[in-house]
Amino acid sequence: MEQLGIIGTAGAFMAGLGGFLALVLAVASRQFFVYEDPRIDEVDALLPKSNCGACGLAGCRDLAEKMVAGEEIPARCTVSSPAQTAAIAAFLGVNAGEVEKRVARLACAGGRHVAFLRARYVGLSTCRAAAVVSGGGKECAWGCLGLGDCAAVCLQGAIALDMHGLPTVDLEKCTACNDCVAACPKGLFSLQPVKQRLWVACRNRADGAFAEAACDVACTACGKCVADAAPGLLTVSDNLAQIDVSRIGEARREAIDRCASGAIVWYDDAGQPQRGLAARKILRQDALPLRR
Repeated sequence: MEQLGIIGTAGAFMAGLGGFLALVLAVASRQFFVYEDPRIDEVDALLPKSNCGACGLAGCRDLAEKMVAGEEIPARCTVSSPAQTAAIAAFLGVNAGEVEKRVARLACAGGRHVAFLRARYVGLSTCRAAAVVSGGGKECAWGCLGLGDCAAVCLQGAIALDMHGLPTVDLEKCTACNDCVAACPKGLFSLQPVKQRLWVACRNRADGAFAEAACDVACTACGKCVADAAPGLLTVSDNLAQIDVSRIGEARREAIDRCASGAIVWYDDAGQPQRGLAARKILRQDALPLRR
């Protein structure tokens, strides 16, 4: 009987403790409850789940929360198809809105037919691996290595290497996801508004004569583009022409016309880079020989 009493007391204690803890959990749950709008899950499900960061946020879930809160518009997701954007707008009962389209642009035009090699790289066929070995073997230390890391990471299939080993961007497919920017070990890609047509397709910061000796299309810092552009739009710094992007609306095609190397270009309506009137014609199509 004594043992039964002990067991009964223990059982009652455990039951009481369980009830007390359940009460504590219930109070805590009510006290710390955070309401989450169920529409967030619906919008999140309609997004592409790429979590690419093209919208400037941490991921699709973060964007869904801000859309539901009215802090972002459905068009903010540039990876979504028009149908997906329309579906989100219809679900939330808002206008899809518009955002300025941005695309990836490459600050290099030095393909194998115009840029010299000082060494031939043999190893893992990636730009990142080549860059570790003395910068990759290209005479221009800033130039594109042409092994396609950018194309490999582009899930949209917007980047392809041309016949000279230079990345080209399909403006229709590019969603400004930033993957190519992160993948390029030379930092040659950046996201730019489509309306920004004036572009310096070079990063070579060597002295003009050395830059020109390494690549036929390198910027030589001659300053002609600076003189022909709107005052203050272009400057020369560290042996390279620089654009004041805050004043890009003042850009005119005439700024590229006297560039002899064609390092500064103008993007036409089809998104193709056009060289100036004075730019030297590039006739060679085969790769330049290794410079000894």
